[in-house]
Amino acid sequence: MPIVAAYAVPHPPLIVPAVGRGEERAIQATIDAYEEIARRIAAHAPDVLVVCSPHAPLYRDCFFVSGAQRACGDMSRFGVRDGALSLPYDVELSAEIRRRAGAYGIPVTGPHEPEDQLDHATYVPLHFFLPAAPDARLVRVGLSWLAPADHRALGRCIAGAADALGRRCVFVASGDLSHKLKPDGPHGFAEEGPAFDAQVIACLAAGDFEGLFGFDEAFCAAAAECGLRSFQMMAGALEGVPCDAELLSYEGPFGVGYAVAAFEPAKQQDEEAAAADPVVALARASVEGFVRTGRPIALPERLPDELTRRRAGAFVSLHMRGELRGCIGTIGPTQDSLAAEIVRNGVLAASEDPRFAPVRPDELDALSYSVDVLAPPEPVADASALDPQRFGVIVEKGWRRGLLLPNLEGVDTVEQQLAIAKRKAGISPDDADVSLQRFEVVRHTAGGKAHDARA
Repeated sequence: MPIVAAYAVPHPPLIVPAVGRGEERAIQATIDAYEEIARRIAAHAPDVLVVCSPHAPLYRDCFFVSGAQRACGDMSRFGVRDGALSLPYDVELSAEIRRRAGAYGIPVTGPHEPEDQLDHATYVPLHFFLPAAPDARLVRVGLSWLAPADHRALGRCIAGAADALGRRCVFVASGDLSHKLKPDGPHGFAEEGPAFDAQVIACLAAGDFEGLFGFDEAFCAAAAECGLRSFQMMAGALEGVPCDAELLSYEGPFGVGYAVAAFEPAKQQDEEAAAADPVVALARASVEGFVRTGRPIALPERLPDELTRRRAGAFVSLHMRGELRGCIGTIGPTQDSLAAEIVRNGVLAASEDPRFAPVRPDELDALSYSVDVLAPPEPVADASALDPQRFGVIVEKGWRRGLLLPNLEGVDTVEQQLAIAKRKAGISPDDADVSLQRFEVVRHTAGGKAHDARA
């Protein structure tokens, strides 16, 4: 998984004790939440911290992605010279992000000097998080005046680049909320301020990433918000990844909204479940290996006997956010083993299903997998021997043949099952002069258990 966790955090300088000098106690809930995130980051042991900062170089028509070798920074602009930070950039990952962004038409720039200076919206999170991941490298990303969709797209590029290079990344979306919460705050009060904060924290608490893209531009400007585009980029990086969302804190005693939210991808649990079922794990490996390299994978060693000593037809199905993304299968065995059958059909489902474009590398983390292993079909005299929940069906007339798997959503009757199978074969649904076969299926899913397709 490229993004092992993501966190939305504010960046008030005074939570750095040398800057706050006691004032930080007024936002202790924010500090406590920061410390909780640091503990979680330590447990994730990331290779890279990707920080999206509103105060990194900001351009109207392109994004900043760090290109230097090393980052340094302190809080001297806030009267503090102690506590300087210095850490290496992940130059390879930054370059891959820029390459992918360019391929998608997203304009990106970045300095290539040996060293550059951290902005405070990056420094503040690193002050808390770097001790939890002392060996992590940094990628720093800026915002732009481009559309929210472009911010989401760059987030996708970040996740795809991390995946391609095998990085374990924590994504940090640095951003305050409204700056207009109180008349005595830094920017005064506007009624849009509290309204904006209420809507954003509701989205963060619920993990409603789509809700982050429904804000009116004039409303955001009136609220004097800071972090929305950081959160939108984070949404792109997490796109398609089931997450457990948690709002750890929200407060605004100084007239600026500070929210801390955590997004721990649940996909890791799905991967562990898939690994528990070697059939699903092999299908996943076949698709991911082919999409990333353009070549089918070699059969892994030490596969269980059910995969190496058995021959059977199998269908590999790919889904993305609940929608079919590809499905190819064989009625009977065409390869030397069930394992080879699954690898072949996984490749074909990702690349040659005529209903879909080939799967792209940036889609891999959003895919879920199922594998249907077919028992040998048996002929039946008529439709009375069929059951769409228990048996799949094969209809044949001459050279035409159509197959439908069992236990499909929306297929509740034998009549529906036969009509669909006939249409797939190019046979009229009213044509009764067909031969029928039925077959049973064992369905393997990311739930980790093989089960009869009736379940």
